[in-house]
Formats: sequence, C-alpha cells, structure tokens
Amino acid sequence: MKDLQSILELIRPISWGASDILRSYYRGEKQDDLNIEYKDNKGKDPVTEADLAVNSFILQKLQSELSGEDFGYISEETYQNQDGKNNSEWVWIIDPLDGTKDFINKTGEYAIHIALVRNKRPELALVAIPEAEKLYYAIKGGGTFVETRDGERKSVRVSERDNPQDLTLVVSRSHRNEKLNFLLSKLPCQNQKSVGSVGGKIVTIIEQQADIYISLSGKSAPKDWDMAAPELILTEAGGNYTHFDGTPLQYNTGDINQWGGLLASNGKCHEMLCKEAERILQDFS
Repeated sequence: MKDLQSILELIRPISWGASDILRSYYRGEKQDDLNIEYKDNKGKDPVTEADLAVNSFILQKLQSELSGEDFGYISEETYQNQDGKNNSEWVWIIDPLDGTKDFINKTGEYAIHIALVRNKRPELALVAIPEAEKLYYAIKGGGTFVETRDGERKSVRVSERDNPQDLTLVVSRSHRNEKLNFLLSKLPCQNQKSVGSVGGKIVTIIEQQADIYISLSGKSAPKDWDMAAPELILTEAGGNYTHFDGTPLQYNTGDINQWGGLLASNGKCHEMLCKEAERILQDFS
C-alpha cells in the first residue's frame, strides 16, 4: 500500500474539488438545485443533491487514484447498501456534507469529513471547511495542519486553558435534547459558542476559539462518519476525544452509531470533565 503521506497528497486536491462542488450548490450556479429529501418520514434527516454529488465525486476519485489498493469504503450516503462491518484492513469513512441543515439554512457552518481507519482507529484524516476555504488534516503521530486555498500550510494546536470555569463549550443549534441541556447547565464551564457540523465544532477547538464539545446520544446517535475525521485532527493537535468513561472511540465495528456520552476537549481538564459529566447525569430523571 502507498504510505500515508502519499495518500494524503492524493486526497488534499480531492477535498478542494469536493469543496468547490459544495460551494457551487451553496452560493453558485447550482444553488437552486438542492432537491431536498428526507431519509426518514419525520423530516429530521435531510439529504440534498449536493450531498449526493460530493459523495459520488469523492468515491470516484478515491477509487480511481487508489485503484490498485484494497480499501473498504463507508460513506453516509451509501452505507445502507452495505451489510455490517467492512472486512478490509483499511477503510475510508466519509461524510460528504456534515451539517446538511446548516448548509440548507445558509449558516456557512458545514464541512467535509474524510478518514482512513485501520483496526477500528483513524490513521489519516481530513476535515474541509468550504466557506472558510481551509483544509485541516492529520496523520497519526504527525500533528495537525491547516492549508488555505493559496497552498499555505501551518501546524495548529489546541489552547492551554486549564481552569474549568474559563473553558468554552461549543454546542449544536439543532441536535439538542433535555438530557444534554441538563448536563450542559450543570457543568462548571458555562461559556458557550454555537457552531454547526461536528467538523466545524472540532475546528473551533483546534483554532482555540473553544475548548470542549459534548455529544450525548438519545433516541439516535452520531455516526462513524461524524466523528472519525474530527477525532484525529483534534487529538493530533493536542486534544482528547473519548467516551465519558475514558475509553477510545472505535469505528467500523458493524454498528455505525456512536452511542453514549462523548467528550472532545483541549485535553487540560478532560478526565475531570468526563467524571463530572457522569456524576451529573446520575441526577437526571
């Protein structure tokens, strides 16, 4: 197999191309062609023509560029055609449009996630923020970098803030429930910043604009493609991302759902906040 650095060099231009497609639907000549549909009958899980177009573009490009390699593929828009765990050693986990509601509502806070997973853990990841025209990428053990449209690249690190009261939570506008609101209201950190898309939230931690993100499943849960790429770019930037009990996230397990409580942070108060979250939730009824 090609080395991970060579693979990264292949997928960076693919990610720029995918960003351009999304921007053409968001603000360009295709903005009236979204054709919004819903994956369920409750109108809560939208999919647009942009999701499908970028999904097709990324898969076709990866499979063309890496045609001689034995990769598996799990994508938000194609997983329903797959049966359980992908048995390939190396598996791409892709979200062509993370934050579809924000895309539709024109907040600009949407992202593209591409991760390469081995043995249930991410080894390479890229998160694109099209409206900021930035790519954030990481290889396990190599740090996290941001690249701008002009090709400039620099390394990025999370904040050093370590006083719980001074930390800022990045929260969702739409994926909220009573249990999560209860937890957030009881934590020692009460500064909050609202951002769409998981990738966008994690980028705010990497860019030192926030320090903590919490996901708490209810009737549904975030999926592998929501978490795999954001996790690696955060941890390689010095942060931490675990279940409340400290166990690592796992991907391509046969269940695409990431159940339970997950906490992403700059790492400074991570263990304490995880334990505090578990304690607070014992009082929820």
